[in-house]
Amino acid sequence: MSTPSREYVTVFPERRDGVAAWAAARRIVGIGEFAVSDVATDTIVTHALGSCIAVCIWDATASVGGLLHFLLPDSAVNAERARVQPATFANTGIPLFFQAAYAVGLDKKRCRVRLVGGAEISGLGGANSLNVGKRNLLAARNILWRNGVLIESEATGGSIARSVALRVSDGRINVTSGRDLIHEM
Repeated sequence: MSTPSREYVTVFPERRDGVAAWAAARRIVGIGEFAVSDVATDTIVTHALGSCIAVCIWDATASVGGLLHFLLPDSAVNAERARVQPATFANTGIPLFFQAAYAVGLDKKRCRVRLVGGAEISGLGGANSLNVGKRNLLAARNILWRNGVLIESEATGGSIARSVALRVSDGRINVTSGRDLIHEM
């Protein structure tokens, strides 16, 4: 596969030139983006997950963490957007996300994977619902399973928007809704 474009991926490597690592930073990930870091002082954050899914990864041995925020399960719905911003879709974003993490030392056999999001907050419900959150969650589970990656835990479903913060230093994930901490992983 080709090298990821910096338009949708941000990789934050620790400085290895003898200079101290960058100061503590909050790396914000938007919809259709991901970030991977091996800087222990980094926190990777995404906000307002509704039906979207955050795929959070962490490798304690390599001290690598990452977060992908994807919008839809399958890139077939918009080939042009998939070409320009592949992290928008589970089927193109998850493989690209893992490739970026492997490049900074993550090993999928040691990797802890946690999923957050997949809510149905549109208010449509019932037979008229598109079930995007559920379809996103099933797509993520399927892609990870087919690639031999086990999911450790999930904070998914329901009807509330969530924000996620992953600390690279210890892999701890805080899931919030508004100002309330609703889950620690």
